[in-house]
Amino acid sequence: MDIKTATALRRLRLVSAPEAVSFLLLLLCSVLKRTTDFNAVPVMGMVHGVLFILYVIFWADAWNRTKWSLKTAALYFVLSVLPTGGFFAERKLKREAEDAVIATRARKEGIVGA
Repeated sequence: MDIKTATALRRLRLVSAPEAVSFLLLLLCSVLKRTTDFNAVPVMGMVHGVLFILYVIFWADAWNRTKWSLKTAALYFVLSVLPTGGFFAERKLKREAEDAVIATRARKEGIVGA
């Protein structure tokens, strides 16, 4: 895995958890808006919108660089629109990056033929 691909995956991983948190906070603000006088929906909506747009941009870049299959790319996109999906995406991306590092080290040391 080259440095640009690793960077694209890292950016996607770093934005996925905050995007999931902002989604959950937006849902909470929506409930509070309906049940109390507290209205933070415009602020949380903006925060979540910016994080979601960043996620989609980073997702597209990672898909382009990693050459994921359509199924894998769709999975990461669907995880972005589920309230807690960003947490699962972050965990899966972290595991994928660790596996790539292990494979690269194994190739360098001549353990695996590549």
